[in-house]
Amino acid sequence: MNYIYQNPSLTPIERTLNLLSLMTLEEKVGQMMQISYNIVNPTQAEEWVSKKCSGSFLHVLGDNADHLQELALSTRLGIPLIFGIDAIHGHALLNGATIFPSQLAMSCSFNTSLIEKAGRVTAREVAADGLHWTFSPVLCIGRDIRWGRIAETFGEDPYLIGVLASAIIKGYQGKNLSDPDSILACAKHYLAYGESTGAKDAYDTEITARKIREVFLPPFKKAVEAGCATFMTGYQSIDGTPMTANKKMLKGLLKDELGFEGFVVTDWNNIGSLVNNQRVSPDILDATRKAIESGNDMIMNTNEFYDAALELVKNGKISEALIDEAVKRILNIKFTMGLFDGKKRRGYVSKDVIACSEHEEANLQLTRESMVLLENKNNTLPLKDIKKIAVIGPNADDIQAQFGDWTFFSHPNSSPDAVPNFEYYTMLRGIQELASSKDVEVSYHKGCDIMDKEDIDIEGAALASKDADVIIAVVGDCLALNGEFKDRATLDMPGAQQRLLEELKKLNKPLVVVLVNGKPLSIPWITENADAVIETFNSGTLGGKALAQILFGQFNPCGKLTISFPYHSGQMPVYYNHLSGWHSGKYADMPVEDPLYSFGYGLSYTSYKYSNLKLSKTICKVEDTIAVSVDVTNVGERDGIEIVQLYINDVVSSVMTPVKELKGFKRIYIKAGETKTVSINLSISDLTIVNADEQYVVEPGEFEIMVGSDSRNQSLLKEILTVSNRSRQYLI
Repeated sequence: MNYIYQNPSLTPIERTLNLLSLMTLEEKVGQMMQISYNIVNPTQAEEWVSKKCSGSFLHVLGDNADHLQELALSTRLGIPLIFGIDAIHGHALLNGATIFPSQLAMSCSFNTSLIEKAGRVTAREVAADGLHWTFSPVLCIGRDIRWGRIAETFGEDPYLIGVLASAIIKGYQGKNLSDPDSILACAKHYLAYGESTGAKDAYDTEITARKIREVFLPPFKKAVEAGCATFMTGYQSIDGTPMTANKKMLKGLLKDELGFEGFVVTDWNNIGSLVNNQRVSPDILDATRKAIESGNDMIMNTNEFYDAALELVKNGKISEALIDEAVKRILNIKFTMGLFDGKKRRGYVSKDVIACSEHEEANLQLTRESMVLLENKNNTLPLKDIKKIAVIGPNADDIQAQFGDWTFFSHPNSSPDAVPNFEYYTMLRGIQELASSKDVEVSYHKGCDIMDKEDIDIEGAALASKDADVIIAVVGDCLALNGEFKDRATLDMPGAQQRLLEELKKLNKPLVVVLVNGKPLSIPWITENADAVIETFNSGTLGGKALAQILFGQFNPCGKLTISFPYHSGQMPVYYNHLSGWHSGKYADMPVEDPLYSFGYGLSYTSYKYSNLKLSKTICKVEDTIAVSVDVTNVGERDGIEIVQLYINDVVSSVMTPVKELKGFKRIYIKAGETKTVSINLSISDLTIVNADEQYVVEPGEFEIMVGSDSRNQSLLKEILTVSNRSRQYLI
C-alpha cells in the first residue's frame, strides 16, 4: 500500500488525504471517538485503541497514556492518539503542577502578556506529562452570576473576553503547534452556554439570532482569528435546539461563515443527552445522525456513537462523505501537531518544568495583578504601625476554597481529601510569613464553616481578635457552591459568615475583609462596614503570598473587576453594557439603581486624575482609525499601574444598543506626581452593530467616546465622534 502519509516532507493536508484514502469505515468512525479513561476499565480502553482505532482519550496520565499510545502506534495504520485534559487554570488536575488563579480572577489583571504567559506555562507542563490538548479557554459571558460556572469565564464583557482569549490561545498553542511544548486550545462552550435561562446550567438559552451575532459570537470569532485549533459545543439548547444538533450554528455559522478549519468536539455525552435529557431524538441512531449532519467531528464520552454511526452509513442513512469530512479535520490537526513524527511524547519536555521557579514567578505576578482593592477607607491599607493581626474566617486556611474548581481536589478522578504534594500559600500562611519578618504577631481562628452548621465558634473568633490591632476576615464561598451542577438561587454570604463579621465589627477594630469566592456575592453590609475590602476570587497556589504583599504594601494593587457585583440577588443581571429603556431605572424595593461594584472598578494605594481627552479626528469615515488620547496624572504618593478604559455609545441607532461598550484599554505605569498621555487606537469599524436584518453595519451619526478608570458615568470623560454621510449605512 502507498503509505505516503508517513512522509514528513509533505504538507499536513496532503498526508491527511492519503491516510484517509487508506482507512476503513470502522477506522474512520473510531477516529471520531473520544473515550474517557475514568469511565472504561483498562481492558476496555485497550480494545478501543487496538480494535476500534479510537482517536482520542481524556483524563489519562503518565504510564497509562504511554501504554495506550504504544497500542495506537502498533495498529494497522499507526494513527496516534490525542490526549485531552481539563487544564483550565494551569495543569491543575496534576497534584504538583502550577495552579494559576481562575479565569475570572486572572481577567481582572487586564494583562494580556501575563495571561499569554499563563497559557505558555500551562502548555509546557501539560506537554511534559505527554498530553496534547486542554479544554480551555472558556468564552462564555458571565452575565447572570448565579450560574455555577462563572469562575471559569473571563467576566461579562465580550470585547475583553475576545482579547484575553486570543492571548491565552496564543500561549497554549505557541509559535507552532508542532513544537514539543505546544498544546491544542479549545474554545468553549460554543455558543451562549452561560446565558441559559435562570442561570440554570445546561438549560435552554432563549436568545435571538441577532443577539447571538451581537453579543455571544464575537469572542469565538476572535478565537477563530487567533487560530484556535478546536471548539467544543455547549450542553445547552438555543431557543429549543440543542447546540449539538444545531446545524445552522455549527456547520453554517462556525465552519462555513467564520471559516473555522479545526475540529469540533462535543461536551461530555452531548449525543446521549439528545435522547435522555433534551429528548429531541427517540434513540441513539437519530441522535448520532443529527450530530454528524450538524457538524460535530469528535464525540466525547458517548461510546454508543461508534456502532450507531457504522449502522447509519451501512444502511445509507448518512453519507460516508460526512464521516470523511470530520475525520479529515481530526487527522489534519494530528499531522500539524507532529504526532505522526514522534513528537509530543512524554519526555520531549522535561518534567523539571512542572512548578519550576520560572513558572512560579509568572504565577505570582499574575496573582498579584489579579487581586482587586474594592474599599480602603481612611487608608487602612497598607498595614502600618501594628503589632498584632487577627486572621479570622473559614477561607483563611482553606486551600480548596482558594483553588476553586478544576483541580485535583474536584475532578471525578480525584479526592476532596487529597493532600497537596507541593508548597502552597493559603491566606493565613502568606500573612504569617510576611508578618513574622516584620515582628508582627498573628493569631488565627476559623470562626465558622461555610457549609457545616455545627462548626461555629464565633465567640472563640472574637476572643482571638481581642488584642489585635487589625482584623483580617477571610470569607466568601467554597467549592460546594461553584462549578457544574452548582447554580445558586441567592448570592448572599453563605453559612454563619455574616454573623461572624457582625460580631467582629463590634470589637471596634479596623476590619479588613478578604473575599475568596468563585463569583461575585451580594455584600452591601461589607461595603458599608468594612474598612478595607480585597477581592481575590480563586487565586491558586500563591494567593496567600500575593495577598500578604498587598496588605503590607510591597505591591500596589492594580486589578479591576471584569464582572459587576449586585447589591442584591434579585437585582440580577447587573452587567454594565445593558440596554436603556427601563421605565423606573431601579426596583421599587431597592435603595440603589447601580451595581454595588461596576465593571472596570478597582482602587489603588495611589490616585489618578484624568484630563484633556482628545480625538485625533472628530468626523470620520468607516475605513478610518483614530487615536483617542487622555492625560492621566498620578496625584498620590506611590507609583502605580492604572488600567485606562475606552468605551463607546452609539447615540441613535436602528436597533437598541448598549449604554456603553468597552472598545479598548491600556495598562500604564505612572510614577507618583507624573502625568502620562495615553493613546488608544479606535477603528471606526469597531462601531459596528448588528441590524434587524442580521447585517454587520456601521451606521452614520454621533458616537460618545468615553475614557476613564472604570465603566461608571462619573468616572468617564466624554467627547463626540461623528461618522459621516448620513445617507448611507456602511456594511462591514
